[in-house]
Amino acid sequence: MPATTHPSHAATPPGALRHVLVHLLTPLLMCLGMGLAYLGAFGDPAPHHMPVAVVAQDAGPRAATGARVLAQTLQDHAAGGLDVRTAPNRADAVRLVEHRQVAGAYVMSRGTPELLVATAASGTDVTVVQKVFTPVADQQGTPLKVTDLVPTAPHDPTGQGLFFLLVAVSIGSYAAVAVIGGTGASLRLRTRALTALGMSAVVSLAGAVLAGPLFHIVDHGLWGVWSLAWLYSAGILLLGTGLHTFLRRWTTLGVMVLFVMLNFTSSGGVLAPDTQNGFFAALHSFWNGAGFLEGARNLVYFDGRGTGRPVVTLACWLVAGLVALLAAGLAERARRAEQRRTALDASAVASAALRAAGPGTPAPGPGHAAARDDLERWNAEEEEEETVAV
Repeated sequence: MPATTHPSHAATPPGALRHVLVHLLTPLLMCLGMGLAYLGAFGDPAPHHMPVAVVAQDAGPRAATGARVLAQTLQDHAAGGLDVRTAPNRADAVRLVEHRQVAGAYVMSRGTPELLVATAASGTDVTVVQKVFTPVADQQGTPLKVTDLVPTAPHDPTGQGLFFLLVAVSIGSYAAVAVIGGTGASLRLRTRALTALGMSAVVSLAGAVLAGPLFHIVDHGLWGVWSLAWLYSAGILLLGTGLHTFLRRWTTLGVMVLFVMLNFTSSGGVLAPDTQNGFFAALHSFWNGAGFLEGARNLVYFDGRGTGRPVVTLACWLVAGLVALLAAGLAERARRAEQRRTALDASAVASAALRAAGPGTPAPGPGHAAARDDLERWNAEEEEEETVAV
């Protein structure tokens, strides 16, 4: 009696095992990338050229001289950690803090010294400047009075609400990139681009509802925050849709590098850029997550001052998305032309073979048509794998 082979005991085809091992590279690279990004960005926070101010509350040349001496002493002892300046009076110090030009301002006084801060700008910066100036007040033998000029919203005491809004909009946007690329591969690029724009409006509106009516993170300027969220989401979706033409199965990993690993770490939501190393501090100056978060902070807490630069940053990322779509359109047009040439060549070869064989030769079987469709099936498999990666 012949032996029966059970499917569960069948040998694994070498090609299938190789296919699995290749695809396991993606989670491995994600693990390494997330570890390098997050530990590199948050592992050893320390101030780097953090701007602070010193001002003499008491009038007179002696007080002004004391402020300059203290400023120079702090500058020398900080060894690059602080950039200390002086302000002529308390009103100017208030303006510097409210315009986010300094992280804190120390007001010297024979009575009670005062530290002016803005928690809404950065809670980590407030912690740092308190550690810097508390010993200074202790040497004077007086307690330090801390005045928070711009506190956070009542329903967002930690000041992290806008950062988590950034996380929510980012995840919705880059996940939509993979879905559009995977399930919409057969659609024209123009249709995919319009779908991406529509999805960005939906994702940003959902974020606005979460931040406003639902959790009250944003108590005013909500439509402005929604506009920034739409601009931010549209940049991610258009850029990701364009890159999908070139990255294919690696699109998910690519957008995670751009909009998670490098984005969240440089946004200023967990640590301010002046407490990070030079690499992530430099990213903060032009990365899209930082543009959204700083723009939203300025709208919600600082009367819109300084919002122009974040808007320009987000607009540049949107333009980059349009450029990626243009490049994808040219590449897909060239790919379709190559496929047509391949199909015509295969058909010509089959016709020539039939003519050479003469009458009575059987017509080509289904295998000939399948051979011409190999490239199309491979593309479809690539898109299906991308959908699974979501």
